Amino acid sequence: MDISGSVALVTGANRGLGAVLAAQLLERGAKTVYAAARDPRTVTDERLVPVALDVTDPESVRRAAEACGDVTLVVNNAGRAGAGSLLTADLDEVRAELETNFVGPLHVIRAFAPVLARNGGGAVVDVLSVLSWLAAPLHGSYAATKAAAWSLTNSVRAELRAQGTQVVGVHVGYMDTDMTAGLDVPKIPPAGVAAQILDAVAAGEDEVLADELSRGVKQLLGGPPAALAGPR
Repeated sequence: MDISGSVALVTGANRGLGAVLAAQLLERGAKTVYAAARDPRTVTDERLVPVALDVTDPESVRRAAEACGDVTLVVNNAGRAGAGSLLTADLDEVRAELETNFVGPLHVIRAFAPVLARNGGGAVVDVLSVLSWLAAPLHGSYAATKAAAWSLTNSVRAELRAQGTQVVGVHVGYMDTDMTAGLDVPKIPPAGVAAQILDAVAAGEDEVLADELSRGVKQLLGGPPAALAGPR
């Protein structure tokens, strides 16, 4: 789809990749960018249109879809991490990650799919992770929710094809945002990830493998499960 003249809604647009994506959309000629956040007062870029949206609250999502009826591009970027190991994490924290990373994007897609259909089809972008595929014992809860979100992305791509909606899944390893601030590892700048996402939307592509780690792990998917088991 053509980014120029599009009307986009980005969840979690008050910081990190979401804020960068919102800014780059404007730079590429988007007509309007709705910056969705639980607290719209945290959206500080005056070029954006702040929207109150909590992806874990179906009524909040419904109100946003009603208010933003001209949207042609939806970016599911809001996410949550930190619950930890599936064996030892607090189950309420595990449920909270699942609600944010899997059920939340589903709420958004279900609410905005009719909006996109009325506006010609448009596109949905789901920000996933290399942990959609790679086991990480210390981050097992997050990895499981992102694996579920990858399956969600593939399923809704098939379901939305009939209405002409492009669905893009984005996989990235370590990105230089608040979520990885405590990790001493090489990180890709969010601006580079955002640019790849918008390039993929413009080219009609289904998937973004944003870094070498994601590209390498994707190649292992046809091999034995042990290859994806992470460090021992």
